[in-house]
Amino acid sequence: MKKPLNIITNLMQSQRNKSHYSDDELQNIGFREIGDNVLISKFARIYSPEKITLKNNIRIDDFAILSGKITIGNFVHIANYASITGGKSGVVFGDFCGMSSYAKIYASSDDFYNGNLIGPCILDNFRNVLHKEVILKRHNHIGSHSLVLPGSIFEIGASLGAMSLNIGRKLKSWNYYFGNPAKIIYKIDSKKIEQKEFEFL
Repeated sequence: MKKPLNIITNLMQSQRNKSHYSDDELQNIGFREIGDNVLISKFARIYSPEKITLKNNIRIDDFAILSGKITIGNFVHIANYASITGGKSGVVFGDFCGMSSYAKIYASSDDFYNGNLIGPCILDNFRNVLHKEVILKRHNHIGSHSLVLPGSIFEIGASLGAMSLNIGRKLKSWNYYFGNPAKIIYKIDSKKIEQKEFEFL
């Protein structure tokens, strides 16, 4: 990724307000890695920041929750009330990805149906927790109130519509999925998006 241009820096800084952490405050949080032009609301909740990598040109809004192993690429927006639970396996966002409000990603989840107890108040030997990495490769979006479960992979350009569910499936490139369970409802114009990315950068 090229060094952010001044015009991009100006765009990001124009969105800064008093509720965002300053650059110095962000450095003191203790992220594993943090890049330039990162805007994080002080009302967001960050757990285990030492496991979180943030690249450049990222905005994380009010009441978002990030916990566990997470990597977020360039030009990514995490909207208000979104939740990312990376757990041990992790969640990876490529460039130009986003999550709408109230969307949730889990890379760890309890086994609800094979005769185990559930929840963090239970000893591990009485639980069966599924840990599988979740990957959003590039140009992926998760719509409002949607849920992504462990093992889900979004190939380049795949997106999940609002109020939809993906249970650990691989979503095909440049397709828009919707429903419970999510199914393809239309194709996405990859040429237009790639051309706009080229012009933007």
